[in-house]
Amino acid sequence: MVFSSLLFVFLFLALNLVSQAALRGARQKNIAMLLFSLVFFSWAGPRYVVLLLLDTALCWFFAICIEREPQRKKLHLSLCVALVLLVLGIFKYTGFLMGNLQSLFGWPEVIPQIVLPIGISFYTFQLISYVVDVYRGEVRAQKKYWILLLYASLFHQCIAGPIVRYRDVAQDLAKRQVHAEEVSRGISRFTVGLAKKAVLANSVAVLADRWLPMTTEGLAKIPTAGLWLGGLCYMLQIYLDFSAYSDMAIGMGLMCGFHYKENFNYPYIASSVTDFWRRWHISLSTFFRDYVYIPLGGNRRGKGRQLLNLFIVWGLTGLWHGASWNYVLWGLYFFLFLVIEKFLLGEKQQRIPAVLRHLFLLIIVYFCWVIFRFRDAAALGMAHTSFANPNGLDAEGHYSTARDMAALAAAAMDDPTFRRLCSSRCVTIGSRTMENHNRLLRQVEGCVGLKTGYTKAAGRTLVSCAERNGCRLIVVTLRDGDDWADHAALYEYGFRLTAPRMAVQRVLERMCRATAAVWNGAIRQEGGGA
Repeated sequence: MVFSSLLFVFLFLALNLVSQAALRGARQKNIAMLLFSLVFFSWAGPRYVVLLLLDTALCWFFAICIEREPQRKKLHLSLCVALVLLVLGIFKYTGFLMGNLQSLFGWPEVIPQIVLPIGISFYTFQLISYVVDVYRGEVRAQKKYWILLLYASLFHQCIAGPIVRYRDVAQDLAKRQVHAEEVSRGISRFTVGLAKKAVLANSVAVLADRWLPMTTEGLAKIPTAGLWLGGLCYMLQIYLDFSAYSDMAIGMGLMCGFHYKENFNYPYIASSVTDFWRRWHISLSTFFRDYVYIPLGGNRRGKGRQLLNLFIVWGLTGLWHGASWNYVLWGLYFFLFLVIEKFLLGEKQQRIPAVLRHLFLLIIVYFCWVIFRFRDAAALGMAHTSFANPNGLDAEGHYSTARDMAALAAAAMDDPTFRRLCSSRCVTIGSRTMENHNRLLRQVEGCVGLKTGYTKAAGRTLVSCAERNGCRLIVVTLRDGDDWADHAALYEYGFRLTAPRMAVQRVLERMCRATAAVWNGAIRQEGGGA
């Protein structure tokens, strides 16, 4: 159930607010709020509420054990955190882990598809913070299981935060009062968040999806200027989305007597990466600071240990956002710039004009969201190339983006040889020199992970072949170099290859003749080894 949906606003939230206004006393209000929260969690599938009940039960039990047996509190804390993280790992990272094992070792053959339960990342971190705070003596263990369950399941912030700490709402859970002034502020804050999401975020999301598509096929059709515009739209969308949900959560909390801390503080006006993360998703950054970075030693054990701690924290920060390598890369991207700020620039940053520092930060953030958007490595590589190559040309003056290959392929479809090659799912690339031949192989292997199957010399022709998922790749070099153009390709899977800046038809005609000869001769002499 999405906060900006009509069902949520005009039915679910309305009924919840009516119940909170009609009931008297914190106990009755809490029971009603718990019921509404469990209904919200069970909307996508009632069976996943069991995980919430289980995680809460574990943390409730171990927190009481920590308080009752202080001499064994470290053991209780370790067991609790390990079990809760195990549940999170099974449901969020099993597919990711098995996918990597399959890529490396070919096992397992089938990767189980596990549905990620709603809010599991947020309520897991909230419960961990509660148990750790009990361990530190900062809060008392909650003896009533259902109160702790209400804390973990509050539907206001389970979709996109903020991550609420128990000590911040303990008083509200025990004895809260709803004042007319706070209800008014809550309605205003929720309305602002709703408009930010439904009007602004959703609108720029349409533009981001149009100009910065997440597939190689889509990227191939977008001009470079469009990609830059799409990146800007996505940069706005992701801020508007996250901050809108936080605004709505804070507003709903105020309407019901809960006081959640701010989660965003105009992050795009920051002047450094450090400042950015003091303003962006504040509850997440402070969680990793207080419960991971400082317990690891922070900056108290020398620069080497501080570097390691920062690396761990930002790797985990990226992994928390999703089970994909691009999120890990996104986290380590920020790690790199934080290291530059803390260890290389230091106080020198302040000598740089504020305007330049701000512009530099915006550039860093802009490309961080490009990394964040693309889970597919080939699409990320293609987007990076297109951003970095505004003219679409390589160093030798050849077209180098997949959309240029699409133009060649469109013209090639009228040729019977190309139609036959297309039906056999064969991609053929021509090269004039051995240097280009090897460079093309490296490009293809780096872009889509194809490995060369074999290389064969047939007369004056050198042929290299590879195969992946039934798609053959053939790189052909005519050694005398004066029979046909440097590079040409049949566009099929978004390969980022090069094509000549010359008449398309002449390239295609020559390539077809050479390809047919090689295909019917040298390749088949090997028994179809490609």
